[in-house]
Amino acid sequence: MDLVFVYLLIINIIAFAMMGIDKKRARNGEFRISERTLWLAALAGGAAGAVLGMNYFRHKTKHAAFRYGFPFLALMDISLIVYLEFFQ
Repeated sequence: MDLVFVYLLIINIIAFAMMGIDKKRARNGEFRISERTLWLAALAGGAAGAVLGMNYFRHKTKHAAFRYGFPFLALMDISLIVYLEFFQ
């Protein structure tokens, strides 16, 4: 179980960083991180980090799919963690 938590910590840090990097690239007119890649990071367990990054960097907050989708995935991730920790 410890390995799962280490994985989740790392993927959430990566998702958080990706939101910041993409925001910086957007401001500078540089090559961007694709929305698909952002979604894949969130689906891989990094949704909470993506939500925190989205709000901290104020990035993708006007896109309804991100504004509602990332928090939904984060809720699903947290629910799964609670289930695995307390009901397994």
